[in-house]
Amino acid sequence: MRDKIQKFMQGRYGTDQLNRCLLVVSLVLVVLAMLFAPYGRITSLLDMLGVLGLAIFYFRMFSRNISQRADENRRFLEKTAGIRRRFEKEKYMMQQRKTYHIYTCPGCRQKIRAPRGKGRIEICCPKCQTRFIKNS
Repeated sequence: MRDKIQKFMQGRYGTDQLNRCLLVVSLVLVVLAMLFAPYGRITSLLDMLGVLGLAIFYFRMFSRNISQRADENRRFLEKTAGIRRRFEKEKYMMQQRKTYHIYTCPGCRQKIRAPRGKGRIEICCPKCQTRFIKNS
């Protein structure tokens, strides 16, 4: 069975970041449609948009026009680069918070990282040279 699926998908585009985004948005719309079931018009609109998103997802996945689908994905990545960068930055900050305290300089609002568990420490801002004392 696996060989048959591989043969069928040979020469087809498959999935990429745009397809994953379409799938997630479509599923969220369908779930929202189920939650808002008592409100007739809202439900049908959300349901239609969710099904349309799923149809586009499958169309792109099974498409044989690989260059056009890759170009669509490239444009999607260009337009969402700022948002994705912001989420990556927040994810990195959350990882840093496990081993470091993140302080904000009272003088210039610069974020400063200090190791956890060092007791009361004096922090010198590398940007404006302001000194302040904090507990780590």
